[in-house]
Amino acid sequence: MRQLFTRLVRLRNPDFSIHPAVGLSGVAGFGWRTARALLRGQLLWLRGRNPHGAMLGRGVRFEYLNSIRFGQWLKVGEQVRFSGLSTGGLQLGNHVSIGAFSQVIVSTSLQAPGQYIFIGNRVGIGEFAYLGGGGGLRIDDDCIIGQYFSCHPENHVHADVQTAIRLQGTTQRGIHIGAGCWIGSKVTVLDGVSIGAGCVVAAGAVVTRSLPDNCVAAGVPARVISSRVARPVRAAHLQPEPA
Repeated sequence: MRQLFTRLVRLRNPDFSIHPAVGLSGVAGFGWRTARALLRGQLLWLRGRNPHGAMLGRGVRFEYLNSIRFGQWLKVGEQVRFSGLSTGGLQLGNHVSIGAFSQVIVSTSLQAPGQYIFIGNRVGIGEFAYLGGGGGLRIDDDCIIGQYFSCHPENHVHADVQTAIRLQGTTQRGIHIGAGCWIGSKVTVLDGVSIGAGCVVAAGAVVTRSLPDNCVAAGVPARVISSRVARPVRAAHLQPEPA
């Protein structure tokens, strides 16, 4: 059973392997949840769309599905909402993962629909994210992003103190996040920001200005605190000390 399940999962993740410490019951439970998610994805056929192996949690909603495009093996946690209402659409690449209770919404306005959201291949985003697309949002390939991530590609005009801010309109410059970034939990990215490829953004940062490639940034507002080490570092799993 372990070998069969490993072969099936490797269709989505070629590097997948089951740790020896995971027992048969753990494999069976994971397999059952995955099978149910695949079955929910098959319901997209009823709306005229090829699911391409999509795995959907409970309560996932697609609004304006005709403006949404997604690649192979989309994985979505429960209660995620997508809205494709826009001028440029909502596009998700291959092997994208969106955590539970997230909102991926280009816009909600029929009067002034937003521009677009583009998420590249092999991007993983944690739970409770909010991605807006008013001025355009692009996240390039191979980014890993923590929980409670939020992107706001528009700002409210507030120069006139005699007029309510909600009546003064918005400015929209868009947000671009380069390939291969690691963005920690509870990071907020504001309009007009471009984050270079290979950046690390520390948890809790508020990014108000653009960041160069391969930097490490932290703080409120975020600032560059170092550059990444050029030589590769081999990942290692920490092992518990013997009793």
